[in-house]
Amino acid sequence: MAPESPDAPSTTPGRALVVGATGIVGQAVARRLVAEGWETYGLSRSGSSPHPDVIPVKADLGDPAGLVTALADVAPQLVTITAWTRMETEAENIRVNGGAVRDLLAALSPARSVEHVALMTGLKHYLGPFEAYGQGTMPDTPFREDEERLPYPNFYYAQEDELFAAAERDGFTWSVHRSHTVLGFATGNAMNMVATLCAYASICRELDRPFVFPGPERQWSSLTDVTDADLLAEQMIWAARTPAGRNEAFNTVDGDVFRWRWLWPQIAAWFGLEWEGYADAPRPLEQSMAGMESAWRDLAAKHDLVEPDLSRVASWWHTDADLGREIEVVTDMNKSRAAGFTATRDSRAAFLQYAQQYRDARIIP
Repeated sequence: MAPESPDAPSTTPGRALVVGATGIVGQAVARRLVAEGWETYGLSRSGSSPHPDVIPVKADLGDPAGLVTALADVAPQLVTITAWTRMETEAENIRVNGGAVRDLLAALSPARSVEHVALMTGLKHYLGPFEAYGQGTMPDTPFREDEERLPYPNFYYAQEDELFAAAERDGFTWSVHRSHTVLGFATGNAMNMVATLCAYASICRELDRPFVFPGPERQWSSLTDVTDADLLAEQMIWAARTPAGRNEAFNTVDGDVFRWRWLWPQIAAWFGLEWEGYADAPRPLEQSMAGMESAWRDLAAKHDLVEPDLSRVASWWHTDADLGREIEVVTDMNKSRAAGFTATRDSRAAFLQYAQQYRDARIIP
């Protein structure tokens, strides 16, 4: 995987390990690696594979001994870490997710094969952890990578610190990729806005309800951005193979901005729905969709859908968190552009493309 010259990207793929291979970003990374010719291993708790050419590795990131056994013969040059587990407190988030990065890289250490590790984090780096989210003094938008860390414990900081320590110990390079809300295609994922809104729209259509924006006026009217999972995958692999991408942290968003009051009616039109924007107060999905499990089972049976379990399609809490902010969230991409990563995505087109994928896969009607 080493570059042919100090100024040119490598053209020879190697062996890669995707950690969190069944997740919304892990699936995108795995697909892109396979398409580029990498020998690709995918680690997940289930041991399932997101692609026929991805070699599955079954392991739990919370089991250090199990990681050592599962990874003994993998010896990857590139490692992408796209998985994390939400716990009840930030102290537990730090213990579990910081520990996962530490134990994973320790398990890979004996082979001395790793050349680059790409870690996915997110904008809570600037916004603060769940327990202090959007509170206190935050950087001005658009968020830039050179901002100082916030004065709160944050599992993203813990993950970074474990990555830096392992890189110093084992001599590999690293990159950190700070994404916003990720749009992509995956099932059974706990943080998936496209699938959640598609399930919501499908229920609204089935029950003849309007498609109601769940968040506050600030989210309805202010500028925002999102991250296409495929763009994130592209940036992670670029950073591994390009000298300017190594030992750096990069924001990762599509490069455009929009307002939900512009996009929401277009999503509604795609589903053939009447819509309602913000009016007087937020109307969270966790409340409006409470008890809809049986309605989804009936809908799935009626339309011959492949997933009758609503909890494996929609994550109301996560989309409420994204659409419930009382702050503006916009991200600067100049650092990665200056380093040579100039890829962009059209966020509206990406949302509707993934919605069509969910329809084609019979996950929504």
